[in-house]
Amino acid sequence: MMVFRRLFLLAALLLAGATGFGPAQAQIKSPGGKLLDSKESLYNNIYIFKRDGLIIMTFGKNNHYWFESAYDPTDELKLPYMYSRYMGMSLAYAKNVHSIAEIGFGGGRTSWYLHKNLPDVDLTSVELDPDVIAMAKKYFGIHEEGEFRIVNKDGRLFLKNNPKKYDVLLVDAYRGPFVPFHLLTTEFYELAKSRLNEGGVLAQNIEPNTMLFDAAIVTLKSVFDNVDLYQANRNVVAIAYDGPQKRKSEIKDAAEALQNKYNFRYNLVDLSKDRKVLKHPPKDQKPMTDDFAPVEALKAIERHNEKINMYVEEPD
Repeated sequence: MMVFRRLFLLAALLLAGATGFGPAQAQIKSPGGKLLDSKESLYNNIYIFKRDGLIIMTFGKNNHYWFESAYDPTDELKLPYMYSRYMGMSLAYAKNVHSIAEIGFGGGRTSWYLHKNLPDVDLTSVELDPDVIAMAKKYFGIHEEGEFRIVNKDGRLFLKNNPKKYDVLLVDAYRGPFVPFHLLTTEFYELAKSRLNEGGVLAQNIEPNTMLFDAAIVTLKSVFDNVDLYQANRNVVAIAYDGPQKRKSEIKDAAEALQNKYNFRYNLVDLSKDRKVLKHPPKDQKPMTDDFAPVEALKAIERHNEKINMYVEEPD
């Protein structure tokens, strides 16, 4: 069984490719604009376009493209993709904010935004594809400095081999429209949880319209006591944490204190108003594990998946 588990996980890593995939904001046949650069890496077909004043990183396959990151060269703190703004809500859940790790660097906008607002916070972003890192440094105004560093490694292996603990763990990893399933299993979330300090939180960007969404929420809830959800246009940011469920006033107070201290571009108090909590887990879904991540089965029952609004409610 142990040999099988190891082989299965290795296959998952190889098939999934990497942990440095940004959000599947949209699948399109052409991103438009001017092509600045392209690179066929070991893990991705990377295309850099310029359109409407933005530098856009996309991954392409079979004449389709998925938006990964967007950068405004005139405004390094602008976050064109809404999900990146809600990833910052994780700060209002954490007991402390002294250290942050991100799995899935992409164009680096989320991590760079947090670094520039929290320059004294230790922040490590992990990306498997070295060419994605190179493109981000060349076109997205990213460079390592001070407490900000980029590690070229698979995110799960990074956590496994690195015993350091963090206050906030961000997971923003995609391959096309899907999160690599080795970053969606019970074993992964248990590993991630073991790398959190007391009062630490995990935030993950999950595309809500895929067949894996319900299973991902159930799996998160099987490891953490609470899962709060923030609808962010095409994406959902899930924030998982242990202990008593935080009240609406508690989240607002924490967000207000952080906002007053750091003056974030995207006001945490305003973002906190969009919080939803699980009223019951999605029906007929079991947590995914390394031994059983039934991607094909989930594809077959995609039409039966629940939608986010069916199992969330406004908190008190």
